[in-house]
Amino acid sequence: MDAYFLEWANLLLRWLHVITAIAWIGSSFYFVFLDNNLQRPQSPDLLEKGVDGAMWAVHGGGFYNPQKYMVAPKKIHTHLHWFYWESYSAWLSGFALFTVLYLWNAGTFLIDKSLMDWSPVMAGSAAIGFLVGFWVLYDAVCRVFGFKQNGELIVAGLMIVIVAIGSWLACQLFAGRAAFLLVGAMIATAMSANVFFWIIPGQRQVVKAMTDRESYDPASLAIHGKRGKQRSVHNTYFTLPVIFAMLSNHYSFLYTHEHRWVLLFVMMLAGALIRQYFVQRHAFRLGRASNPWPFAAVGVATIVAVIVAMKPAQTSMPAPVQTQVPVTLAQVQAVLQERCISCHGAQVQMKNIRLDSPEALKMHAQNVYQQAVVSRQMPLNNATQITDDERQLLGRWYQEGAKVE
Repeated sequence: MDAYFLEWANLLLRWLHVITAIAWIGSSFYFVFLDNNLQRPQSPDLLEKGVDGAMWAVHGGGFYNPQKYMVAPKKIHTHLHWFYWESYSAWLSGFALFTVLYLWNAGTFLIDKSLMDWSPVMAGSAAIGFLVGFWVLYDAVCRVFGFKQNGELIVAGLMIVIVAIGSWLACQLFAGRAAFLLVGAMIATAMSANVFFWIIPGQRQVVKAMTDRESYDPASLAIHGKRGKQRSVHNTYFTLPVIFAMLSNHYSFLYTHEHRWVLLFVMMLAGALIRQYFVQRHAFRLGRASNPWPFAAVGVATIVAVIVAMKPAQTSMPAPVQTQVPVTLAQVQAVLQERCISCHGAQVQMKNIRLDSPEALKMHAQNVYQQAVVSRQMPLNNATQITDDERQLLGRWYQEGAKVE
């Protein structure tokens, strides 16, 4: 029964996490779009109010006129909306899901004993260390180099190196699927920490100075704005790499690959390049930047190169099924008893699936075929060391009709 409720917690937290992540990413993309489309107004009344950029848009049957003030407007006439709960909710729901699925079951999901034979507590602590450590390194790099000459290029170069090292280290310490998720989670943690530690506190300083009607130094408030803008732009570049890392941990042909850390890093880099294209294309249309198509071209070419490089070598066609001796139920049960029943038997039923009787096996035959033969995701991390021959045997059994008589 505990496993049953754990599955529901997994499902509901995943649902919540996806919804809040959509809200956060959507608002982030929208404000990047705004920044790249705002034009300095020519109207004297707008300039007098301190409007630095404005645009007109139409949506849902109405017209919108967003305006941007570089420091602060003289007065806010309506409710001031803060964009931060989208970020906090996404991170909190994601960490809760990570806790339920990975930390609570560290021995199953985090640990691959062929890589590192350590205790669940140590593995879980190391996973938390990844999240904290990446933020500390990233924040230090931004503080030291962020506003120096060519600082953004230096930050970008150093972060590429740090992410590459993090990808390699995660794949050396943790099970492949967990490693991919951890790399995505460590970057996502830095994104949310940017909002919590820098973007929102800086905005609060601006609002306080304005609403308290105290004298303030515009240059000092401008620093908060520049820092907030810097971290916000970093967040938009992080977005596509994070989404890829989170999605790719569901595809075993990636996280079980011999060079999985290279695949993860290269695909995330391709995502960042493609995101650069989308960030700059609006600015290019307004004549503020050079044509960004090379970023998209390199990103797409990188993805195509990975696909081609990973293409399986062609092998000779196996003998037709009808010329082989049909697989018997006894053969299938022998494989399942050795490789699967420890998690899908009378004592434990992961995901509410039992495979210890002919009737149950018939009910879940398609699952067995998809998970153990096609996607090769099960047994998880191949903890029971199922062989390729055994997978082929299960595949033949299913293709012959999954008979249990």
